[in-house]
Amino acid sequence: MPNAMERQGSKVMDGSETRLTPVSDAAEASQTLAEQLFHRLTDAILQGELPLGSKISEPALAQRYGVSRGPLREALHRLQERHLITRVPNQGPRVVEATAEMLQSIYGVREVLEGLAAREAARSMSAEDIEALAEGVRRHEAEIAGLQPGVHNALGAADRDFHFRIARASGNPLLIEYLCNQFYPLLRLYRSRSDSIALRTRALVEHKRILDAIQDRDPELAEIMMRRHIRSAGERRAEAMAFASVDQQTRGGPRRRSRA
Repeated sequence: MPNAMERQGSKVMDGSETRLTPVSDAAEASQTLAEQLFHRLTDAILQGELPLGSKISEPALAQRYGVSRGPLREALHRLQERHLITRVPNQGPRVVEATAEMLQSIYGVREVLEGLAAREAARSMSAEDIEALAEGVRRHEAEIAGLQPGVHNALGAADRDFHFRIARASGNPLLIEYLCNQFYPLLRLYRSRSDSIALRTRALVEHKRILDAIQDRDPELAEIMMRRHIRSAGERRAEAMAFASVDQQTRGGPRRRSRA
């Protein structure tokens, strides 16, 4: 007999528990239980429902999502592969902490990989994809100017993200795997906690330069502009993260960890 998650799909909050409503999307229905749970837990981490550094209780999550321990452990294993949770001997799994060291590592690898992706995209990106990239830049500019409501892409659809589009357009399956499936979910965790109008405005200026190089079909310049953008973005994120940490300590002291 199918368990609760086999019969159900998207989550809704009901007090302290998460119930699952019937699946209406055929694509989602075709996913395995572990895949569905992996995506739900990823969203819970990125949106702060599972706080950074919090201890993960497998029994509590199994009850919350109405699943058995098997699919849950598979989903947790995938989260660990994506560096969204960590396991400490004799302590069990925890949601990762956002650290300056990890941020530096992420941006160091991104600079190399995204530079290559931009180079390849400038060579092979279709005219339609370039126009879609340009439209995303225009939408970004309109959101910053307040001309239309927008939700920061740290919590938005990945296929609308400027960097995601370029990675996909590179046509390199290894780049797409590493960037889209490995790094971007982890990056969203940092973006969602150090966002500001100033950061988004500066990113927009640099995105326009990258777009210009791709539109001009200049692979070398596209790579240079992308690498420069990633390097400076990492520096700005690190500064914002350090400021937020000092501000948090000034206002409330060290954060208390909670159980998931």
